[in-house]
Amino acid sequence: MVDREKAAEAIEAFLRALGRSPEEDPELRGTGRRVADAFADDLLAGYAASPADLLAANVVHATTGLVVVRDIAVVTMCPHHLLPAHGRATVAFAPRDRAVGLGAIVALVDALARRLVLQETLGEDVVAHLARAIDPRWAACRLVLSHGCMTARGERAHGARVETVAVRGAPEDRNDRAVFDILASTP
Repeated sequence: MVDREKAAEAIEAFLRALGRSPEEDPELRGTGRRVADAFADDLLAGYAASPADLLAANVVHATTGLVVVRDIAVVTMCPHHLLPAHGRATVAFAPRDRAVGLGAIVALVDALARRLVLQETLGEDVVAHLARAIDPRWAACRLVLSHGCMTARGERAHGARVETVAVRGAPEDRNDRAVFDILASTP
């Protein structure tokens, strides 16, 4: 359960500790509450979702080969600096006899991303949930994200992107291996 009042008070205390007074600066009045609401209602809303339930409600019979969903918008929060990372995900899998609806894949990525999570862990979580829900021959998640902690502070590496690929299982034939080429070519 989110205690918005305590979160708002903590944000205001944080601002005061940095020498910025919400009581004296009209632009900072109400900032504590706005930040608490933004985190509770949006940035960390994934904690309210059950990835397993999301997928279980959308399992379908599969009779075809590879499934690739590209360009899924991702916004996540770095647990180290509480700064956002944003970019795109590509999720691919080779079903045995079950798949999930395409919208469920997008919802899964969003639910897992809207948490305090490292990029590497996010990809691993996506493929782990798919593996448990539908037992595919293999599943992969490629994330290409720009991290606020790299662009807004420290190195200020504007334009830098971090790419990770999480894979469960292995391609079994030439057609399966073709998807890895697709994953590698995703901008």
